[in-house]
Amino acid sequence: MSQHNIEEEIEEIAGGEFEREPVPQSKLKGWKSFLGMYAGEHAAGTEFMIGPLFLTAGVSAFDLIVGLLLGNLLAVLSWRFLTAKIAVKNRLTLYYQLEKICGKKLVIGYNLANGILFCFLAGAMITVSATAVGIPFDMEMPKLTDTMPNGATWVIIVIIIGAVISLIASKGYDTVSKAANWMSPIIVLAFIACGIVALNQLGVKSFTDFWNIWGEGSEPFPGQLKFTFWHVVIWSWFANAGMHVGMSDLSVFRFAKKESAGWTTAAGMYVGHYMAWISAALLYAVYLKSPEAQAFLSNGEAPPVAPGPLAYNAIGIFGIIAVVLAGWTTANPTIYRAGLAFQAIMPKLSTFWVTIIAGTVATIAGLFPAFAMKLLGFVALYGFILAPFGAVIVFEHFFHKQAGIVKNYAEVANINFNMPVFLAWAISFGLFYFISLQFDVFLSFVTLPAWLLCGILFLVFSKSFQKKSI
Repeated sequence: MSQHNIEEEIEEIAGGEFEREPVPQSKLKGWKSFLGMYAGEHAAGTEFMIGPLFLTAGVSAFDLIVGLLLGNLLAVLSWRFLTAKIAVKNRLTLYYQLEKICGKKLVIGYNLANGILFCFLAGAMITVSATAVGIPFDMEMPKLTDTMPNGATWVIIVIIIGAVISLIASKGYDTVSKAANWMSPIIVLAFIACGIVALNQLGVKSFTDFWNIWGEGSEPFPGQLKFTFWHVVIWSWFANAGMHVGMSDLSVFRFAKKESAGWTTAAGMYVGHYMAWISAALLYAVYLKSPEAQAFLSNGEAPPVAPGPLAYNAIGIFGIIAVVLAGWTTANPTIYRAGLAFQAIMPKLSTFWVTIIAGTVATIAGLFPAFAMKLLGFVALYGFILAPFGAVIVFEHFFHKQAGIVKNYAEVANINFNMPVFLAWAISFGLFYFISLQFDVFLSFVTLPAWLLCGILFLVFSKSFQKKSI
């Protein structure tokens, strides 16, 4: 047995996830594995929240329907021509790739932030599933303004759901992929059914009736931001900024046989981030006509967004099942990714145990409804923080020769802290976050400028720093 085979055998025993070496040819997967995973992950729990939240932001029909069409296309192109291309070339996790560029000490901070933010997102999805599981127990549903757990029933249900999801995620990529492939057709069918039933409940007989559900838009609900066409386009493009331009999905596409597997993300974008968002918005439109919702509005309050009851009202028990599974299919791969981030900090721990740690953090986050109720803002912040680090990988990959810098400099020079990376991120983050706060600019609007500036500064600073070090 060769040394390579011995190392591969050790990796198999340790969990077979190849966290610190390229994925071998024998473990590569075809496009179908990714199709199921992306369709499942993005026609999932977040969709039951985001669709209604667009309505609370007062979007118009044109802004929603055409804006989502364009924004999701930009997201697919980012995955295909940036993330998948680099992943197939290097076949490394995001965390190991960053370690080669940034150095171990610098990447620890990134991995910790990334892992925690992933846990918070997974926690929001546990919250979504809990709104469905709680229906038979007559559980009080969280409101848009709620931040704290609202009772013992809520706490118990969240803990049970979190434990189950964490165990599935801890089994590794194969289990996560198989779970997504099994669940995603059920969830997609549920979204279609919800949309059809909601259209019937709203009395829609023509495309004009459908368009008039949103019409020219409205004032946002109390405490919500008004969304325009460009809010919808840019937000939907960067809803997954950390995963595509932020390069997090290097960890997923490193298993792909070909970079064309990146096109499978279209299943997630147009089944999930288009059809499912609109279907979920229709469910909320039905609820807004109810006496309960009108009572909230007449008191100047935003009616609650609880996916479980919305889906149950449309398709009964199947709606409850669909919302539970939808939360799982987002939380599973998200907790898996968080586990990989934590493993980069604690490499001696197995994939199983770091994923259990991530699942525990996610479950605790799920106890607090604010992560789900403020999902539009949280997702924008998450992408803005992490995406610029992806620019470092992208700009090094495509422009290191033109810039005359050494690729994977931290590994080559045997340094633990690559200062040009830190300075590039800190300046780009600090400048555009200040602009966002000072001039009240929507955070997603400054994500692309921050990403571009970080990549350019990285090349400039690296050129200067490496010259001095030689």
